[in-house]
Amino acid sequence: MLDTRRIRPDFPILAQQENGQRLVYLDNAATSQKPLRVIDAITHFYSHHNANVHRGAYALAVEATEAYEAARTAIARFVNAWAREGVVFTRGTTESINLVAGSWGRANVKGGDTVVVTAMDHHSNIVPWQILCQEKGATLRMVEITKDGRIDLADFGRALEAKPKIVAFPYVSNSLGTVNPAAQLSKLAHAAGAVTVVDGAQSSPHLRVDVQALDCDFYALSGHKMLGPMGSGALVAKPALLEAMPPYHGGGEMIERVWDDRSSWNKIPHKFEGGTPNVEAAVGLGAAIAYLEQLGMDKVSEHEQELARVAIDRLSQIEGVTIYGPRDHRAGVVPFTYGDIHPHDLATILDKDGVCIRAGHHCTQPLMRRLGVAATARASFYIYNDLDDIDALVTAVRKAGELFGVLAS
Repeated sequence: MLDTRRIRPDFPILAQQENGQRLVYLDNAATSQKPLRVIDAITHFYSHHNANVHRGAYALAVEATEAYEAARTAIARFVNAWAREGVVFTRGTTESINLVAGSWGRANVKGGDTVVVTAMDHHSNIVPWQILCQEKGATLRMVEITKDGRIDLADFGRALEAKPKIVAFPYVSNSLGTVNPAAQLSKLAHAAGAVTVVDGAQSSPHLRVDVQALDCDFYALSGHKMLGPMGSGALVAKPALLEAMPPYHGGGEMIERVWDDRSSWNKIPHKFEGGTPNVEAAVGLGAAIAYLEQLGMDKVSEHEQELARVAIDRLSQIEGVTIYGPRDHRAGVVPFTYGDIHPHDLATILDKDGVCIRAGHHCTQPLMRRLGVAATARASFYIYNDLDDIDALVTAVRKAGELFGVLAS
Protein backbone atom coordinates (compact mmCIF):
# COMPACT_ATOMS: atom_id res chain seq x y z
CA MET A 1 0.00 0.00 0.00
CA LEU A 2 1.01 3.63 -0.40
CA ASP A 3 2.83 5.29 2.48
CA THR A 4 0.09 7.66 3.63
CA ARG A 5 2.32 9.05 6.39
CA ARG A 6 4.33 10.72 3.63
CA ILE A 7 1.32 11.61 1.46
CA ARG A 8 -1.08 13.16 3.99
CA PRO A 9 1.15 16.17 4.86
CA ASP A 10 0.91 17.20 1.20
CA PHE A 11 -2.81 17.91 1.76
CA PRO A 12 -3.24 20.84 4.15
CA ILE A 13 -6.99 20.36 4.58
CA LEU A 14 -6.42 16.93 6.15
CA ALA A 15 -4.65 18.55 9.11
CA GLN A 16 -7.80 20.31 10.25
CA GLN A 17 -10.56 18.92 12.43
CA GLU A 18 -14.21 18.30 11.68
CA ASN A 19 -16.56 18.83 14.62
CA GLY A 20 -13.58 18.59 16.94
CA GLN A 21 -12.49 15.26 15.49
CA ARG A 22 -9.74 14.20 13.12
CA LEU A 23 -10.95 14.77 9.56
CA VAL A 24 -11.62 11.45 7.84
CA TYR A 25 -12.45 12.36 4.26
CA LEU A 26 -14.20 9.48 2.46
CA ASP A 27 -16.09 11.34 -0.26
CA ASN A 28 -13.43 11.12 -2.95
CA ALA A 29 -15.81 9.89 -5.65
CA ALA A 30 -17.50 13.30 -5.39
CA THR A 31 -14.28 15.30 -5.36
CA SER A 32 -10.72 14.77 -4.16
CA GLN A 33 -8.67 17.01 -1.91
CA LYS A 34 -5.83 19.05 -3.41
CA PRO A 35 -2.12 18.70 -2.66
CA LEU A 36 0.15 21.67 -2.10
CA ARG A 37 1.72 21.02 -5.49
CA VAL A 38 -1.57 21.87 -7.17
CA ILE A 39 -2.35 24.80 -4.90
CA ASP A 40 1.15 26.21 -5.39
CA ALA A 41 0.98 25.75 -9.18
CA ILE A 42 -2.16 27.87 -9.36
CA THR A 43 -0.71 30.53 -7.06
CA HIS A 44 2.53 30.58 -9.05
CA PHE A 45 0.66 31.00 -12.32
CA TYR A 46 -1.31 33.98 -11.06
CA SER A 47 1.76 35.45 -9.38
CA HIS A 48 4.18 35.11 -12.28
CA HIS A 49 2.53 34.15 -15.60
CA ASN A 50 -1.02 35.50 -15.68
CA ALA A 51 -2.04 36.60 -19.18
CA ASN A 52 -4.55 35.52 -21.79
CA VAL A 53 -3.39 32.60 -23.90
CA HIS A 54 -2.85 32.26 -27.65
CA ARG A 55 -3.42 35.96 -28.26
CA GLY A 56 -0.41 37.93 -27.14
CA ALA A 57 3.02 38.39 -28.67
CA TYR A 58 4.58 39.63 -25.44
CA ALA A 59 6.62 37.34 -23.19
CA LEU A 60 4.05 36.99 -20.40
CA ALA A 61 1.38 35.82 -22.83
CA VAL A 62 3.82 33.34 -24.36
CA GLU A 63 4.59 31.96 -20.89
CA ALA A 64 0.90 31.58 -20.09
CA THR A 65 0.27 29.81 -23.38
CA GLU A 66 3.19 27.47 -22.80
CA ALA A 67 1.89 26.57 -19.34
CA TYR A 68 -1.61 25.96 -20.71
CA GLU A 69 -0.42 23.80 -23.57
CA ALA A 70 1.96 21.88 -21.29
CA ALA A 71 -1.12 20.78 -19.34
CA ARG A 72 -2.70 19.53 -22.56
CA THR A 73 0.42 17.50 -23.27
CA ALA A 74 0.32 16.09 -19.72
CA ILE A 75 -3.28 14.91 -20.15
CA ALA A 76 -2.47 13.34 -23.51
CA ARG A 77 0.43 11.45 -21.96
CA PHE A 78 -1.55 10.43 -18.88
CA VAL A 79 -4.30 8.65 -20.84
CA ASN A 80 -2.16 7.79 -23.92
CA ALA A 81 -4.25 9.94 -26.24
CA TRP A 82 -4.03 9.44 -29.99
CA ALA A 83 -2.60 12.96 -30.30
CA ARG A 84 -2.39 16.02 -28.08
CA GLU A 85 -4.63 17.77 -30.63
CA GLY A 86 -7.31 15.29 -29.59
CA VAL A 87 -7.42 16.74 -26.06
CA VAL A 88 -10.10 19.43 -25.69
CA PHE A 89 -10.17 21.32 -22.40
CA THR A 90 -13.59 21.40 -20.75
CA ARG A 91 -14.98 22.03 -17.28
CA GLY A 92 -15.13 18.29 -16.69
CA THR A 93 -16.86 15.07 -17.65
CA THR A 94 -20.34 16.59 -17.82
CA GLU A 95 -19.36 19.29 -20.29
CA SER A 96 -17.30 16.81 -22.30
CA ILE A 97 -20.26 14.48 -22.77
CA ASN A 98 -22.55 17.39 -23.60
CA LEU A 99 -20.00 18.48 -26.20
CA VAL A 100 -20.17 15.09 -27.90
CA ALA A 101 -23.97 15.00 -27.74
CA GLY A 102 -24.33 18.58 -28.93
CA SER A 103 -21.79 18.34 -31.75
CA TRP A 104 -21.25 14.78 -33.02
CA GLY A 105 -24.66 13.63 -31.86
CA ARG A 106 -26.63 16.52 -33.31
CA ALA A 107 -24.81 16.19 -36.63
CA ASN A 108 -25.16 12.40 -36.96
CA VAL A 109 -28.20 11.13 -35.04
CA LYS A 110 -31.55 11.30 -36.80
CA GLY A 111 -35.11 10.13 -36.27
CA GLY A 112 -35.39 6.37 -35.80
CA ASP A 113 -31.80 5.95 -34.63
CA THR A 114 -30.84 4.44 -31.28
CA VAL A 115 -28.49 5.63 -28.55
CA VAL A 116 -27.42 3.09 -25.92
CA VAL A 117 -26.54 3.84 -22.28
CA THR A 118 -26.49 1.66 -19.17
CA ALA A 119 -28.53 1.47 -16.00
CA MET A 120 -25.44 2.27 -13.92
CA ASP A 121 -24.63 5.50 -15.74
CA HIS A 122 -24.31 8.83 -13.96
CA HIS A 123 -27.00 11.33 -14.95
CA SER A 124 -24.35 13.25 -16.91
CA ASN A 125 -24.12 10.25 -19.25
CA ILE A 126 -27.89 9.85 -19.51
CA VAL A 127 -29.53 13.27 -19.61
CA PRO A 128 -27.54 14.70 -22.59
CA TRP A 129 -28.56 11.65 -24.63
CA GLN A 130 -32.17 11.97 -23.50
CA ILE A 131 -32.18 15.58 -24.71
CA LEU A 132 -30.58 14.56 -28.02
CA CYS A 133 -33.02 11.69 -28.59
CA GLN A 134 -36.03 13.84 -27.77
CA GLU A 135 -34.80 16.52 -30.18
CA LYS A 136 -34.06 14.08 -33.01
CA GLY A 137 -36.86 11.55 -32.50
CA ALA A 138 -34.35 8.82 -31.68
CA THR A 139 -34.67 6.03 -29.11
CA LEU A 140 -32.66 5.82 -25.90
CA ARG A 141 -31.98 2.21 -24.92
CA MET A 142 -30.83 1.50 -21.37
CA VAL A 143 -28.85 -1.71 -20.82
CA GLU A 144 -29.68 -3.56 -17.60
CA ILE A 145 -27.29 -4.67 -14.87
CA THR A 146 -26.79 -8.05 -13.21
CA LYS A 147 -27.65 -8.81 -9.60
CA ASP A 148 -24.04 -8.35 -8.56
CA GLY A 149 -23.83 -4.89 -10.13
CA ARG A 150 -22.21 -5.45 -13.51
CA ILE A 151 -23.35 -4.53 -17.00
CA ASP A 152 -25.50 -7.36 -18.32
CA LEU A 153 -23.50 -8.40 -21.38
CA ALA A 154 -26.41 -10.43 -22.76
CA ASP A 155 -28.66 -7.37 -22.67
CA PHE A 156 -25.81 -5.26 -24.04
CA GLY A 157 -25.70 -7.61 -27.02
CA ARG A 158 -29.44 -7.32 -27.51
CA ALA A 159 -29.18 -3.53 -27.44
CA LEU A 160 -26.55 -3.65 -30.19
CA GLU A 161 -28.92 -5.52 -32.47
CA ALA A 162 -30.59 -2.15 -33.15
CA LYS A 163 -27.31 -0.91 -34.73
CA PRO A 164 -27.09 2.16 -32.47
CA LYS A 165 -25.30 5.32 -33.54
CA ILE A 166 -23.81 5.92 -30.08
CA VAL A 167 -22.96 3.62 -27.18
CA ALA A 168 -22.10 5.37 -23.91
CA PHE A 169 -21.01 3.75 -20.65
CA PRO A 170 -18.89 4.36 -17.55
CA TYR A 171 -15.46 2.81 -17.22
CA VAL A 172 -16.02 2.75 -13.45
CA SER A 173 -19.40 3.16 -11.74
CA ASN A 174 -19.52 6.05 -9.29
CA SER A 175 -22.28 4.34 -7.28
CA LEU A 176 -21.13 0.71 -7.27
CA GLY A 177 -17.39 0.83 -7.89
CA THR A 178 -17.81 -1.65 -10.74
CA VAL A 179 -14.88 -1.65 -13.17
CA ASN A 180 -16.45 -2.35 -16.54
CA PRO A 181 -14.71 -4.22 -19.39
CA ALA A 182 -14.41 -1.02 -21.42
CA ALA A 183 -12.22 -2.43 -24.19
CA GLN A 184 -14.59 -5.35 -24.73
CA LEU A 185 -17.64 -3.07 -24.74
CA SER A 186 -16.01 -0.75 -27.26
CA LYS A 187 -15.09 -3.64 -29.53
CA LEU A 188 -18.64 -5.00 -29.48
CA ALA A 189 -20.11 -1.53 -30.08
CA HIS A 190 -17.78 -0.86 -33.01
CA ALA A 191 -18.73 -4.18 -34.57
CA ALA A 192 -22.33 -2.94 -34.51
CA GLY A 193 -21.29 0.30 -36.19
CA ALA A 194 -21.56 2.56 -33.14
CA VAL A 195 -19.37 5.38 -31.87
CA THR A 196 -18.37 4.84 -28.23
CA VAL A 197 -18.35 7.43 -25.44
CA VAL A 198 -16.64 6.46 -22.18
CA ASP A 199 -17.37 8.29 -18.95
CA GLY A 200 -13.92 8.32 -17.36
CA ALA A 201 -14.73 10.49 -14.33
CA GLN A 202 -14.13 7.62 -11.90
CA SER A 203 -11.43 5.78 -13.83
CA SER A 204 -8.91 8.54 -14.56
CA PRO A 205 -8.17 9.22 -10.86
CA HIS A 206 -7.89 5.57 -9.90
CA LEU A 207 -6.71 3.35 -12.77
CA ARG A 208 -4.00 3.35 -15.39
CA VAL A 209 -5.96 4.51 -18.44
CA ASP A 210 -4.92 3.88 -22.04
CA VAL A 211 -7.57 5.20 -24.41
CA GLN A 212 -5.83 3.68 -27.42
CA ALA A 213 -5.98 0.24 -25.81
CA LEU A 214 -9.65 0.82 -24.95
CA ASP A 215 -10.19 1.95 -28.56
CA CYS A 216 -13.09 4.15 -27.51
CA ASP A 217 -13.93 7.14 -29.70
CA PHE A 218 -14.51 9.70 -26.96
CA TYR A 219 -13.24 9.66 -23.38
CA ALA A 220 -14.36 12.23 -20.79
CA LEU A 221 -12.53 13.07 -17.56
CA SER A 222 -12.83 15.48 -14.63
CA GLY A 223 -9.80 17.10 -13.03
CA HIS A 224 -11.37 17.78 -9.64
CA LYS A 225 -11.71 14.07 -8.91
CA MET A 226 -8.00 13.45 -9.58
CA LEU A 227 -6.41 16.08 -7.28
CA GLY A 228 -6.97 18.91 -9.77
CA PRO A 229 -9.03 22.11 -9.46
CA MET A 230 -12.78 22.41 -9.75
CA GLY A 231 -13.89 23.29 -13.27
CA SER A 232 -11.04 21.41 -14.95
CA GLY A 233 -11.25 18.44 -17.28
CA ALA A 234 -11.01 17.28 -20.85
CA LEU A 235 -12.60 15.45 -23.72
CA VAL A 236 -10.09 13.07 -25.30
CA ALA A 237 -11.10 11.98 -28.79
CA LYS A 238 -9.87 10.48 -32.01
CA PRO A 239 -8.68 13.50 -33.99
CA ALA A 240 -10.50 12.50 -37.18
CA LEU A 241 -13.81 12.65 -35.36
CA LEU A 242 -13.07 16.09 -33.95
CA GLU A 243 -12.02 17.32 -37.39
CA ALA A 244 -15.39 16.30 -38.83
CA MET A 245 -17.49 17.71 -35.99
CA PRO A 246 -19.12 21.16 -36.08
CA PRO A 247 -18.27 23.65 -33.32
CA TYR A 248 -20.01 23.37 -29.98
CA HIS A 249 -19.66 27.02 -28.90
CA GLY A 250 -19.08 30.13 -30.96
CA GLY A 251 -16.74 32.94 -29.97
CA GLY A 252 -13.15 34.05 -29.91
CA GLU A 253 -10.23 31.68 -30.62
CA MET A 254 -12.40 28.94 -32.17
CA ILE A 255 -12.54 30.74 -35.54
CA GLU A 256 -10.11 30.98 -38.43
CA ARG A 257 -11.75 33.86 -40.29
CA VAL A 258 -15.00 35.76 -39.75
CA TRP A 259 -16.95 37.43 -42.55
CA ASP A 260 -20.18 39.37 -42.28
CA ASP A 261 -22.35 36.33 -42.88
CA ARG A 262 -20.18 33.29 -42.15
CA SER A 263 -17.05 32.01 -40.43
CA SER A 264 -14.45 29.32 -40.88
CA TRP A 265 -13.13 27.31 -37.99
CA ASN A 266 -9.81 27.05 -36.23
CA LYS A 267 -7.89 23.78 -36.22
CA ILE A 268 -8.53 21.23 -33.47
CA PRO A 269 -8.63 21.33 -30.52
CA HIS A 270 -9.11 25.11 -30.57
CA LYS A 271 -12.27 24.78 -32.64
CA PHE A 272 -13.96 23.60 -29.43
CA GLU A 273 -12.36 26.04 -26.99
CA GLY A 274 -14.09 29.35 -27.70
CA GLY A 275 -13.59 32.17 -25.22
CA THR A 276 -10.99 32.75 -22.53
CA PRO A 277 -10.23 29.33 -21.02
CA ASN A 278 -9.77 28.37 -17.39
CA VAL A 279 -6.00 28.53 -17.72
CA GLU A 280 -5.12 28.24 -14.03
CA ALA A 281 -7.32 25.14 -13.73
CA ALA A 282 -5.48 23.50 -16.62
CA VAL A 283 -2.15 24.37 -14.99
CA GLY A 284 -3.38 22.92 -11.70
CA LEU A 285 -4.56 19.76 -13.45
CA GLY A 286 -1.14 19.39 -15.03
CA ALA A 287 0.41 19.57 -11.56
CA ALA A 288 -2.07 16.97 -10.28
CA ILE A 289 -1.13 14.60 -13.09
CA ALA A 290 2.56 15.02 -12.24
CA TYR A 291 1.77 14.13 -8.62
CA LEU A 292 -0.15 10.99 -9.60
CA GLU A 293 2.50 9.93 -12.09
CA GLN A 294 5.13 10.21 -9.38
CA LEU A 295 3.09 7.87 -7.16
CA GLY A 296 2.36 5.46 -10.02
CA MET A 297 -1.20 4.68 -11.06
CA ASP A 298 -0.78 0.94 -10.53
CA LYS A 299 0.14 1.63 -6.89
CA VAL A 300 -2.78 4.03 -6.57
CA SER A 301 -5.18 1.38 -7.84
CA GLU A 302 -3.76 -1.36 -5.62
CA HIS A 303 -3.96 0.90 -2.56
CA GLU A 304 -7.61 1.78 -3.09
CA GLN A 305 -8.65 -1.76 -3.89
CA GLU A 306 -7.08 -3.01 -0.68
CA LEU A 307 -8.85 -0.32 1.33
CA ALA A 308 -12.15 -1.24 -0.31
CA ARG A 309 -11.57 -4.93 0.43
CA VAL A 310 -10.90 -4.26 4.11
CA ALA A 311 -13.82 -1.84 4.41
CA ILE A 312 -16.24 -4.30 2.83
CA ASP A 313 -15.00 -7.10 5.06
CA ARG A 314 -15.36 -5.05 8.25
CA LEU A 315 -18.66 -3.37 7.40
CA SER A 316 -20.13 -6.75 6.42
CA GLN A 317 -19.53 -7.95 9.97
CA ILE A 318 -22.05 -5.39 11.24
CA GLU A 319 -25.49 -6.95 11.40
CA GLY A 320 -27.91 -4.98 9.25
CA VAL A 321 -25.33 -3.57 6.83
CA THR A 322 -25.89 -4.35 3.14
CA ILE A 323 -23.06 -3.79 0.65
CA TYR A 324 -23.89 -3.11 -3.01
CA GLY A 325 -21.87 -3.87 -6.13
CA PRO A 326 -19.43 -6.63 -7.03
CA ARG A 327 -17.09 -8.03 -4.40
CA ASP A 328 -14.14 -8.34 -6.77
CA HIS A 329 -12.60 -6.25 -9.56
CA ARG A 330 -13.92 -3.00 -8.21
CA ALA A 331 -12.58 0.47 -7.49
CA GLY A 332 -12.31 2.07 -4.06
CA VAL A 333 -16.03 2.81 -3.73
CA VAL A 334 -18.11 1.09 -1.04
CA PRO A 335 -21.88 1.80 -1.14
CA PHE A 336 -23.98 0.44 1.70
CA THR A 337 -27.18 0.76 3.73
CA TYR A 338 -27.63 0.08 7.42
CA GLY A 339 -30.97 -1.35 8.43
CA ASP A 340 -33.72 1.26 8.41
CA ILE A 341 -31.37 4.20 9.00
CA HIS A 342 -31.75 6.64 6.16
CA PRO A 343 -28.36 7.23 4.49
CA HIS A 344 -28.72 10.99 5.00
CA ASP A 345 -29.18 10.44 8.73
CA LEU A 346 -26.24 8.07 8.78
CA ALA A 347 -23.99 10.60 7.04
CA THR A 348 -25.06 13.32 9.48
CA ILE A 349 -24.24 11.13 12.47
CA LEU A 350 -20.87 10.10 11.04
CA ASP A 351 -20.01 13.74 10.44
CA LYS A 352 -20.14 14.34 14.20
CA ASP A 353 -17.16 11.98 14.46
CA GLY A 354 -15.34 13.76 11.63
CA VAL A 355 -16.13 11.04 9.07
CA CYS A 356 -17.22 12.47 5.71
CA ILE A 357 -19.20 10.10 3.49
CA ARG A 358 -21.72 10.67 0.70
CA ALA A 359 -25.41 9.88 1.02
CA GLY A 360 -28.10 10.00 -1.66
CA HIS A 361 -28.78 8.64 -5.11
CA HIS A 362 -25.34 9.77 -6.34
CA CYS A 363 -26.84 11.07 -9.62
CA THR A 364 -27.82 7.50 -10.53
CA GLN A 365 -31.56 7.39 -9.93
CA PRO A 366 -32.23 4.68 -12.56
CA LEU A 367 -29.66 2.50 -10.77
CA MET A 368 -31.19 3.15 -7.34
CA ARG A 369 -34.57 2.00 -8.62
CA ARG A 370 -33.02 -1.21 -9.83
CA LEU A 371 -31.32 -1.74 -6.47
CA GLY A 372 -34.67 -1.19 -4.77
CA VAL A 373 -33.46 1.67 -2.58
CA ALA A 374 -33.96 5.43 -2.60
CA ALA A 375 -30.36 6.10 -1.58
CA THR A 376 -27.17 4.57 -0.25
CA ALA A 377 -24.33 5.70 1.96
CA ARG A 378 -21.04 5.73 0.06
CA ALA A 379 -17.50 5.65 1.36
CA SER A 380 -14.92 6.27 -1.36
CA PHE A 381 -11.17 6.08 -0.88
CA TYR A 382 -8.11 7.77 -2.34
CA ILE A 383 -4.36 7.96 -1.98
CA TYR A 384 -4.34 9.69 1.44
CA ASN A 385 -6.77 7.29 3.11
CA ASP A 386 -5.50 4.45 5.27
CA LEU A 387 -6.61 1.68 7.61
CA ASP A 388 -7.07 4.19 10.44
CA ASP A 389 -9.73 5.86 8.30
CA ILE A 390 -11.53 2.53 7.95
CA ASP A 391 -11.35 2.06 11.73
CA ALA A 392 -12.96 5.48 12.17
CA LEU A 393 -15.65 4.67 9.58
CA VAL A 394 -16.57 1.32 11.12
CA THR A 395 -16.56 2.72 14.67
CA ALA A 396 -18.82 5.60 13.64
CA VAL A 397 -21.23 3.26 11.81
CA ARG A 398 -21.47 1.04 14.89
CA LYS A 399 -22.17 4.08 17.05
CA ALA A 400 -24.95 5.08 14.66
CA GLY A 401 -26.46 1.63 15.03
CA GLU A 402 -26.38 1.95 18.81
CA LEU A 403 -28.02 5.37 18.59
CA PHE A 404 -30.86 4.10 16.40
CA GLY A 405 -31.16 0.84 18.30
CA VAL A 406 -33.82 -1.51 16.99
CA LEU A 407 -34.11 0.43 13.71
CA ALA A 408 -30.70 -0.86 12.70
CA SER A 409 -31.27 -4.44 13.78
